[in-house]
Amino acid sequence: METTLINRKDAKLSLAHLYVGFIAVLLGGIAGLLQTFVRSGAITLPAGIGYYQLLTAHGVLLALVFTTYFIIGFLYSGISKTTGTLAEGPRKLGWAGYYVMTTGTVITTIMILTNDASVLYTFYAPLQASPWFYIGLALVVIGSWISGAGMFRQYRNWKKANPGQLSPLFSFMAVMTMLLWLIATLGVAATVVLQLIPWSFGWVDTINVLLSRTLFWYFGHPLVYFWLLPAYICWYVIIPKIIGGKIFSDSLARLSFVLFLLFSIPVGFHHQLLESGVSHTWKFIQVTLTFMVIVPSLMTAFSLFATFELSGRQKGARGLFGWVKKLPWKDARFFAPFMGMLIFIPAGAGGIINASNQLNQVIHNTLWVTGHFHLTVATSVALTFFGIAYWLIPHLTGRTLTKKINLLANIQTIIWVVGMAMMSGAMHTVGLLGAPRRTAYTTYGDYPDALGWIPYEVAMAVGGSFLFIGILVLIYIVVHLSFFAPKGVEAYPIGEVADQAERTPTILENWKLWIGVCIALILFAYTIPIMEIIENAPPGSPGFRLW
Repeated sequence: METTLINRKDAKLSLAHLYVGFIAVLLGGIAGLLQTFVRSGAITLPAGIGYYQLLTAHGVLLALVFTTYFIIGFLYSGISKTTGTLAEGPRKLGWAGYYVMTTGTVITTIMILTNDASVLYTFYAPLQASPWFYIGLALVVIGSWISGAGMFRQYRNWKKANPGQLSPLFSFMAVMTMLLWLIATLGVAATVVLQLIPWSFGWVDTINVLLSRTLFWYFGHPLVYFWLLPAYICWYVIIPKIIGGKIFSDSLARLSFVLFLLFSIPVGFHHQLLESGVSHTWKFIQVTLTFMVIVPSLMTAFSLFATFELSGRQKGARGLFGWVKKLPWKDARFFAPFMGMLIFIPAGAGGIINASNQLNQVIHNTLWVTGHFHLTVATSVALTFFGIAYWLIPHLTGRTLTKKINLLANIQTIIWVVGMAMMSGAMHTVGLLGAPRRTAYTTYGDYPDALGWIPYEVAMAVGGSFLFIGILVLIYIVVHLSFFAPKGVEAYPIGEVADQAERTPTILENWKLWIGVCIALILFAYTIPIMEIIENAPPGSPGFRLW
């Protein structure tokens, strides 16, 4: 296994992102734990802390800050590993993006902690936050664009130095991930800069609320795939090396990422199925496009399990499922991501329900949706990211993953799975009973049917407690691997393509083609609906604060 460390300067850039991400995990985890205790009636918040203040902090810190920082840090490390040491220009862009993002993150966090931005993770208008909250969010987005530009530049440098060659699979996937992010965040940047900031400063009296929600969900759904694609990079490229196998198909992996780019952005209306003001025709078209995303997901599942089986057969496995025994179950680098893969099966099934017009009527704006998000980003993605951290951090710090820490990492994974099964399972169940999301109902008098929900609220609190214990164990592992683990060389596992795999068609690297198709789909799906939203906009309604 390749054990050469990446450039020390590149490692520092990646580590800076990872550390901010894990600080966000700790702070967001505290907010989440307190939320579950409030909902179960176990505690009353002291010092004037509001439930929705915690809810906003939990969502922003974990779903936005942790994921964005971790992803950028991980992708920069992989690009450095597969295309060579970062050139001075891309590295400077990486640091510039980091500082802009961090400035925005600090501003946003302060606004949440001072209760000037308790507008939830979706910050829907007409809820209104301090203008500095929106400015902070804008800086985070702009900083991420700068970081993405650094990756694009490094990739372009490699292509120029290696004309006619197929780019490294990791780098191709990293560029595709950041391209998806860049196109998707244009929507949230537009609503924040053009609508919410002027409105919150009082420069305009009203805004088009439906337009702001539409622009948010233009971004909100591909955000899910911005979370997922780096996990897929791990599953496609890293895991085969860890299990001693090879990548089943390079072309299948690239094609799946192309399809994710094409079909994950022009589908935001499936989050707005119950909103008036958008015609049923356009909702139907975007729901149809949403279901197209199932195709690359099934391609990924096929490719992964083909990799597992071929690796097992090479090691002497017999029978239909004999290869399962050959997988390295005691290796935390494999075990944590694999549990993420496994849980993505019910998570994906829940996503199909969410996107279905008829079934969505049952679970829309209930805790079912919250439970679904906790299976996708908080389990499938989070466990994969944790598994990456267990080898990436010691690789970057020049230390090793010891047997004791590996065992502790496996225990952390089990704690996380048990806690999430309890909490997310309760959320799904109580959502089917009609429990609304984004609320703090805790006592019998808050809602007529609350009596039947109390056991589920307790299950959420117990599950949340398990998850917080898992976070504490995770933070201990991160600190140990960063500063106290034995010095050494931890491998950066990059898989090789199987010898029998078909040659990858060059059209899969035709960026002009796929970007053009993506833009065409977006224009088709959004141009007429947005024109109708603007033309048919009501006079407007004034914003109000949640507290």
